[in-house]
Amino acid sequence: METDNSYCFAVNNGDLSKLHKAYHDTEYGFKAKSDNVLFGSLILEINQAGLSWNTIINKKDSIREAYANFEVSKISAFAEKDVENLLKNPGIIRMRGKIEAIIHNAKQVLLIQKGFGSFQNWLDQNHPLSEEKWTKLFKQTFKFAGKEITKEFLMGNGYIEGAHKKSCPIYTKTLAAKPMWTKKNS
Repeated sequence: METDNSYCFAVNNGDLSKLHKAYHDTEYGFKAKSDNVLFGSLILEINQAGLSWNTIINKKDSIREAYANFEVSKISAFAEKDVENLLKNPGIIRMRGKIEAIIHNAKQVLLIQKGFGSFQNWLDQNHPLSEEKWTKLFKQTFKFAGKEITKEFLMGNGYIEGAHKKSCPIYTKTLAAKPMWTKKNS
């Protein structure tokens, strides 16, 4: 008998915490409400690399607080003293490479906002791309944004399909929100 190891099954079966349930039911697969929220999801994905999603969900509020409530303009202004403070913060993932990548990426998002009006507009204007082309674009634009980080970021924000199984009750809610992946030929 085949078992379902999906995130949807684990959340809906009560195998994961209320933090997972809230994220799964209200954020995962839905369009972000602002560029800061969108960038925040990229921050979380970068932090998750090599770690469990459970670790990130449990540290999500601390990560948000440490990274200026995910405000792109504030993060882009972080200096070495801010990096040193982040490296001492037990509530976040304390890896210099990830911290420096996030600061660099905030500066990239500011450039994107200048050129396209918003981070979301940039994503929308590049949609639809294959996963391979998205990965190439993200690697050219951002640091610490490989194939899995790019895929999870795009899936988590409704740019590519796969956040929820069709049998998941939240799947129909994501469809009702008209994610970008439903507009493949637009």
